[in-house]
Amino acid sequence: MLNAVGLLVILGCVFGSFIISGGKMDIVLHALPHEMMAIGGAAIGAFIVSNSMPTVKLAGKGLVRSFKGGRWKDSDYKDLLTLLYGLLSAFKKGGATAIEPHLDNPKESSFFSRYPRILADHHLVEFVCDYLRMMTVSFEDPHQIAEAMENDIEKHHHEELAPQHALQQMADGLPAIGIVAAVLGVIKTMGSIDQPTEVLGAMIGGALVGTFMGVLLAYCLVGPLAAKLQETIEGDSKPFGIVKTAIVAHAQGLPTQVAIEIARRMTPSAKAPTFHQLETALEEAKNDFNAVPA
Repeated sequence: MLNAVGLLVILGCVFGSFIISGGKMDIVLHALPHEMMAIGGAAIGAFIVSNSMPTVKLAGKGLVRSFKGGRWKDSDYKDLLTLLYGLLSAFKKGGATAIEPHLDNPKESSFFSRYPRILADHHLVEFVCDYLRMMTVSFEDPHQIAEAMENDIEKHHHEELAPQHALQQMADGLPAIGIVAAVLGVIKTMGSIDQPTEVLGAMIGGALVGTFMGVLLAYCLVGPLAAKLQETIEGDSKPFGIVKTAIVAHAQGLPTQVAIEIARRMTPSAKAPTFHQLETALEEAKNDFNAVPA
């Protein structure tokens, strides 16, 4: 919704100021179809040439994602911390046999199934399960776990950013592509040099629409969407750092609730549950799935 408002402001102010200052929209509208054909076709063609097909497909999904915004809501962070508390408490009290069934089949797990929004993020669920499973096979050196998790997070983040980088490259190239379209318009105008001044003026104005559209698309559409996608991806990667903090703190021998509190402090400030909100959620979780046996 916010993106749509921004685009309306851009179009309203740019073209509104042009009309108010006496500009003639008929010249822009007449040139727009063929200028956009040249600019859009060249930009899309270059995008396909410079990227692999998986990146091209992910870029399309990324544009949708930039409009939808981040996946993680305020309550999801509290749910994630509660889930981690349940898993780590069960592991501490019952050992590997207590959590292996949950790690082997998260969809049927009484821990994971309580949080369908978290379960829907299969990358995060795999991340949690893989590293808890490693701890069940005596991979307990906190430094080794921290390094392995950090490398995994970095790799995942790099792969997630691939479509964003591709879109940003397109934005960077659009002004130059606009100049290409404008030059073609100038060539066309020079071929009609014998025409009256008013005709030549309209043709030159139409040619400049190419430069205008290239710059407008680069800095007011594709570039901002690429920046929004980067912000969204970085926001959606925060839960991985929270999981890492909780598991490493647990591997260091800290009490489970202390490990979860340290992880809570890694939650983005605007979305973090308060200490008392999390404490209440943990008490409810103990009653629901008996994370801490009596």
